[in-house]
Amino acid sequence: MIQGTGSNVGKSLLVAGLARAFANKGLRVAPFKPQNMSNNAAVTADGGEIGRAQALQALASRRAPSVHMNPVLLKPETDTGAQIILRGQRFGTSAARAYGSLKTSLLPAVLDSFRTLAADVDLVVIEGAGSPAEVNLRAGDIANMGFAEAADVPVVLVGDIDRGGVIAQIVGTRAVISDADNARVKAFAINKFRGDPRLFDDGLTAIEAHTGWPSLGVIPWFAEAWRLPAEDIMDLDRSAPSSGGALKIAVPRLPRIANFDDLDPLAAEPGVTLEIIEAGRPLPGDATLVLIPGSKSTIADLQAFRANGWDIDLAAHLRRGGHVLGLCGGYQMLGRSISDPEGIEGRPGSYTGLGLLEIETVMKPAKRLALTEARHIASGATLSGYEIHLGETEGPDCARAWLQVGERAEGAASEDGRVMGSYLHGLFASDSFRAAYLAQLGAVSQPGYEAQVDRVLDALAAHLEAHLDLDRMLSLATEVSA
Repeated sequence: MIQGTGSNVGKSLLVAGLARAFANKGLRVAPFKPQNMSNNAAVTADGGEIGRAQALQALASRRAPSVHMNPVLLKPETDTGAQIILRGQRFGTSAARAYGSLKTSLLPAVLDSFRTLAADVDLVVIEGAGSPAEVNLRAGDIANMGFAEAADVPVVLVGDIDRGGVIAQIVGTRAVISDADNARVKAFAINKFRGDPRLFDDGLTAIEAHTGWPSLGVIPWFAEAWRLPAEDIMDLDRSAPSSGGALKIAVPRLPRIANFDDLDPLAAEPGVTLEIIEAGRPLPGDATLVLIPGSKSTIADLQAFRANGWDIDLAAHLRRGGHVLGLCGGYQMLGRSISDPEGIEGRPGSYTGLGLLEIETVMKPAKRLALTEARHIASGATLSGYEIHLGETEGPDCARAWLQVGERAEGAASEDGRVMGSYLHGLFASDSFRAAYLAQLGAVSQPGYEAQVDRVLDALAAHLEAHLDLDRMLSLATEVSA
């Protein structure tokens, strides 16, 4: 189990790299994260959903994503509450305070998923969440040491030297966790080192002296990490090279932005500049396309969109001849109204949309989760994507659907074609569709996005193999008890 001294130390990327490295050695590998908190979800073939990071780790393992790889997914709906997804399906909602007592009841399902995975592979690489040093959360924990104890698995602790104070991070963790949890940590590693790793030799010696844990190595900064799908929207915005292409795509950062993996292939395009617009900033006047992404709480994010004045900016953008694309929740916002008669997203009622498409959406309790094959009507390009949404959308502009899913027309477009929307996520990963869509906006696309992701995973695996003692790490693994 890979645990970190804090959030964003690189656990997700390390698990992906380790999974690919061990898979390249001929092992059957599966990733596992007991509990994740993210609105960036992936749909599995069996009609469930897991964290997007675990889907990338599954790709690294050369295995199909499974609901068992992330049995508990928390999808924040408000600042103090989240929807609970248990083994791919909606289990309920919970306030943060109440979840503390609820999570213990989820442990049997978590352990069952873990053992189901382990029974079919040679090695499970597990990712923790946050930090085991959050001892206030230790009682009933299912994400870090609580899971490690219940499953009886060894732990490697990873520190992030890029944020500074890495000696204190690791030694401090040793100081605050219990003796039993300390005994479960078998080694540590340092991540994100810039420069000559040998300059930290004395630091490794100091950590070993204070903790008694051996070092597995120092991992230099992996420069190509930005080319992999981002787990956090801020990772996507800050990691890509600052020099972008002539085509600017502006993406308003909604408070409950969800399933923004649609943006990864666009961010990787050399001819595109993808700009995430933070709250309080106007939509840029030089953008060719404003892309409104998915949302976990569409109605609340629609209200936030207006509160930022983005509705006014969007109208000006269209007057200048710009284009607008709404995906999933963003699609719903573009319509004339969103009705929520059962109060699924809060207080029951009907809400005025942005009015840029002649469509209306009604929220309904059943969530649609599906992997989807589609055809782009204008170009004939085929693409694969997924649907993950509440609500049904109808209206005159649906007669100008621009995707075909089997016998079903999908999406809607304005009469002039400059405002479009669809429920389909993941469509830009298709080279042929992405090329056709960007060509309409005057940009030339670079093919091979999915192949590039696979190449970067191999490069990450080689990077870890060069700087970590993977044989020693593998020797720490233990058999899973029945």
